[in-house]
Amino acid sequence: MGSQYFEIKPLAGRIGAKIVGVDLSTNLSDDIISDIRKTLVKYKVIFFRGQQQLDANGQVAFARRFGEVTTAHPTVPSLEGNPEVLDLNYGRTVSRANNWHTDVTFVDRPPLGSVLRALVIPPSGGDTIWANSVTAYQDLPTPLRDLADQLWAVHSNAYDYAAATVDLPEEVRAYRAVFTSTVYETLHPVVRVHPESGERGLFIGGFVRRLRGLSPNESDEIVKLLQAYITRPENTVRWCWQVGDVAFWDNRATQHYAIADYGDQPRHVQRVTIVGDVPVGIDGRQSEAVKGDSSAYNRREPALV
Repeated sequence: MGSQYFEIKPLAGRIGAKIVGVDLSTNLSDDIISDIRKTLVKYKVIFFRGQQQLDANGQVAFARRFGEVTTAHPTVPSLEGNPEVLDLNYGRTVSRANNWHTDVTFVDRPPLGSVLRALVIPPSGGDTIWANSVTAYQDLPTPLRDLADQLWAVHSNAYDYAAATVDLPEEVRAYRAVFTSTVYETLHPVVRVHPESGERGLFIGGFVRRLRGLSPNESDEIVKLLQAYITRPENTVRWCWQVGDVAFWDNRATQHYAIADYGDQPRHVQRVTIVGDVPVGIDGRQSEAVKGDSSAYNRREPALV
């Protein structure tokens, strides 16, 4: 695909493209936004260099062109004065997103997409990798694909404390207490049908706790097997950040991994997420919330009880 409004430069064979010729701090036309959305669905993650003019308010305004914007996070506080912005200043927090995950899958409406803006980047390290969960599903041998089609997974923000290190630093314990201040648990199909493209993709990642109807050991082994297809090098793209970069990824068809290889060097980014829909499996059944009410996070009226 192409666009008359900007240049599209694919970055890897199966995922990722750079968009050239768009200033995200301006009032973009509906036609440009439409083409950006089509590019996002096709390439799964898109990148914009040199967006230093974009501030937090502009980032929220850009994200809002693609749908309602969530609050910053279901449990973690937002940037002061910007309730939609999750401020990830890694010089001030012990949290690191150095595991493969899809954002906020522990709620019943995980984000449609995430927009991440780079404020401070270490001189070395701190790259992020994205993976295409659609091509991963397509790579599965037929017997594995048939198995995955039948599976449902429980996602949660609660930690597996039995497997956690007992002597965690106090600041890590404090962060985990905030992250799990409200426990969410949702049942999602392992194979999700993309609401715009109709593509099937593996919908798992770091918040999966178990597979419905299987033992913990069986769940772990099967999830590990499926996850290995997602993170194959041919399904990934790696982005070397520069200050002013913006990444926009389709949270319905990707996983990502922020590499924590920069030691105590500063790294500061800010994220905005867009309200998503309820995932649907290949049989048409929708995800089900088991625990926790995400209506405030997703700017929706709470369900009547």
